Amino acid sequence: MQIDWEALKAEAIRAMGSAYAPYSHFPVGAAALVHDGRIVSGCNVENASYGLGLCAECGLVSNLAMTGGGKLVAFYCVDGNNNILMPCGRCRQLLFEHSAEGMVLQTISGIKTIEEVLPDAFGPRDLAEGFGAEKRN
Repeated sequence: MQIDWEALKAEAIRAMGSAYAPYSHFPVGAAALVHDGRIVSGCNVENASYGLGLCAECGLVSNLAMTGGGKLVAFYCVDGNNNILMPCGRCRQLLFEHSAEGMVLQTISGIKTIEEVLPDAFGPRDLAEGFGAEKRN
């Protein structure tokens, strides 16, 4: 599948414009290409109870589920200055859960796969291989 990185960046910037960041003043936008060609996006939404804030990736995954699900194949995230932003560890795990194998991310050090930015990750593929069944026996 052809990846239009400029279109993903533009959508991430558009999403960042909707961010709710009155406390940190650090708006974030994210966009991803889905295996069926759709682009989904999300922005960060802060809360006065700081720990309850939602990262842009949370909104993106919610958007993915609401628009038909699927697997993410490419991802782009920006800060308030339109610079590439690397997802935090929690968000890498969230993206991994919904990624196609070999999903690529635009990172501050170039294009990397989800497996490169979250090595040895645990996720749905592990459960499909029988991990859950072993634990029940």
